[in-house]
Amino acid sequence: EVQIVESGGGSVQAGGSLRLSCAAPGFTFDEYAITWFRQAPGKEREGVSCIGSSGSSARFGDSVKGRFTISRDNAKNTAYLQLNSLKPEDTADYYCAAARYVGLGCYLAPNDQAYWGKGTLVTVSS
Repeated sequence: EVQIVESGGGSVQAGGSLRLSCAAPGFTFDEYAITWFRQAPGKEREGVSCIGSSGSSARFGDSVKGRFTISRDNAKNTAYLQLNSLKPEDTADYYCAAARYVGLGCYLAPNDQAYWGKGTLVTVSS
């Protein structure tokens, strides 16, 4: 059974930083693109960022461009989302998901995802 586990969420003041991790042990991690989504209470799910299977390509949602970065370590079956310059509107549950694509690209597309984690909560106070 594939398991994806997010960690690193927490409470931080505006302007602060967090690093989220997405671990997928026992999984052919390097064959999958990894995408981070988030969902705030009462709002629709939003694609935050993705990284291709080799780590050579990435995408970011408009609301996080320039503030968040994404990376992966295939040797550790782990992906990371670095959240900088956090704003109260970044408060949400953050989910990691895995999708298999032909090629090395990735997309912020929830319907493409084969596997999902259970999420980690990020709370940003003003």
